[in-house]
Amino acid sequence: MTVLEGARERRVHTGGIELCVAELGDPGRPTVVLVHGYPDSKEVWSEVAPRLADRFHVVLYDVRGHGRSTAPRPLRGGFTLEKLTDDFLAVIDAVSPDRPVHVVGHDWGSVQSWEFVTVRRTEGRVASFTSMSGPSLDHFGHWIDGRLKRPTPRRVGQLLGQGAKSWYVYLLHTPVLPELAWRGPLGKRWPRILERVEKVPGGDYPTSSLPRDAAHGAWLYRDNVRARLRRPRTDAYAHAPVQLITPLGDAFLSERLYDGLEQWVPRLTRRTLPAKHWIPRTRPDQLAAWIAEFVTATEGGSSEPAATGRYADRFGGQLVLVTGAGSGIGRATAFAFAEAGARVVAVDRDAEAAARTVELSRLIGAPEAWAETVDVSDEQAMEKLADKVAAEYGVVDVLVNNAGIGLGGSFFDTTPEDWRKVLDVNLWGVIHGCRLFGRQMAERGQGGHIVNTASAAAYQPSRALPAYSTSKAAVLMLSECLRAELAGRGIGVSAICPGFVNTNITSTARFAGVDAEEEKRRQKRTARLYGLRNYPPEKVADAILKAVVRNQPVVPVTPEARGARLMSRLTPRALRAIARLQPPL
Repeated sequence: MTVLEGARERRVHTGGIELCVAELGDPGRPTVVLVHGYPDSKEVWSEVAPRLADRFHVVLYDVRGHGRSTAPRPLRGGFTLEKLTDDFLAVIDAVSPDRPVHVVGHDWGSVQSWEFVTVRRTEGRVASFTSMSGPSLDHFGHWIDGRLKRPTPRRVGQLLGQGAKSWYVYLLHTPVLPELAWRGPLGKRWPRILERVEKVPGGDYPTSSLPRDAAHGAWLYRDNVRARLRRPRTDAYAHAPVQLITPLGDAFLSERLYDGLEQWVPRLTRRTLPAKHWIPRTRPDQLAAWIAEFVTATEGGSSEPAATGRYADRFGGQLVLVTGAGSGIGRATAFAFAEAGARVVAVDRDAEAAARTVELSRLIGAPEAWAETVDVSDEQAMEKLADKVAAEYGVVDVLVNNAGIGLGGSFFDTTPEDWRKVLDVNLWGVIHGCRLFGRQMAERGQGGHIVNTASAAAYQPSRALPAYSTSKAAVLMLSECLRAELAGRGIGVSAICPGFVNTNITSTARFAGVDAEEEKRRQKRTARLYGLRNYPPEKVADAILKAVVRNQPVVPVTPEARGARLMSRLTPRALRAIARLQPPL
């Protein structure tokens, strides 16, 4: 019984083989063909296919020898790329005889789909190709050859690194042993291995045909790998747009394997995902969004990626949540991620400001953006937000806890109520975000990143900012502790420490111990001083994206923030002496 509920099945005959084909969605819409990898059957796509079926005609089929498709006899020589291409053409002739199809491949499904998109006999039948975790054997062969002919320490390291990751390929070439393992203990333990190592959710996958599928599938490697790597085709150029999705935590394939891919693919869109190998099972929401976006763009006559920012390859399509996104550093950060192609959740207590950020984020390049109105200091409201985001948008890939308020005044002028307000927003808001969204990241098991906006005040004492500095110092230490705890889960944590940045926090900051008129005068004075410094929030946003890409622990942004950080380490006495000075307010 198939786990693809509501699918229509048909049998396609080709070269003595009977292929089991499943279809979802309206056949009148663009056809998306999902090709599974090893040791899977078409059910590996059972979470992705329904997410696409409301917009496309979705087709899945069991590769020969897998699932409910029959196996060739004999097995040897029955799984060549040429015969797999025959199967593919038979399937698309049956399901979409008059229109080219959009192909999506994972693992070996991607390997064989590279053949479909580069051989002449499929030209005009493939509209686009989305590849994940499976290179072209021809491109791989040239990649190896180039490094052997022109070895450098870096290139040799890349060869050795990929060679180590390819350990399973060597084992699959051994006679009999893979079949015995899969039909014996490995086949029984495989679901638990995927669940424990890859964090693949349990349930009705893999199917009961796994031991037979894996035993047959060993011939995919035996029939093709050595022959193609020794004599790779020189004409393996893609004749359709290609979207490359690279999971950054893939245990079997190195990112470097795709270096220079542009020479083979004139129209290439790159995406990266902080995830492991089996992304059709662990990240179906993200894959469906990217596939739909790419297919729609191709159907509309454009195959250019939506993301054009400096970090487009790193953040395209990822889900980023930014608090305090209605203005200042928060808004600039939301814009920066939007420009890099991320899906953005803009959170602010000002609903109108959050909505404006979302509107502009979409114009800048975010494929999707949503506004949420929440006071980050409200624990219950933050819990509801976390539940809503996970249910409606997915688990956050990058969390930016940026919301904050300013408070000046001496310690004895700062009332307990003042302390509560600044700590509720600046510290507890960060705690709520890290606890709720960070837990979701950890439970998903596919990594992520948390950014907490601290301040140079976190390590630069001042007689005028005891409450604010204390709250930011706590954020800095919280970030350091979380970084240590979450490192083993693949979740990075960065504390961003801006200095004097031209944002509206200065005009809204409160001053303890003074009347309303004096507070207003000080706000104007502070805003004027920060305006003269005129350090734009966009530079802080760029530092945030860089911190995520490089997984930096503590990032002082402005020159004065970097200088104070250095002084706190080398000349703390001088920094304490400066702290005694009365600021010119």
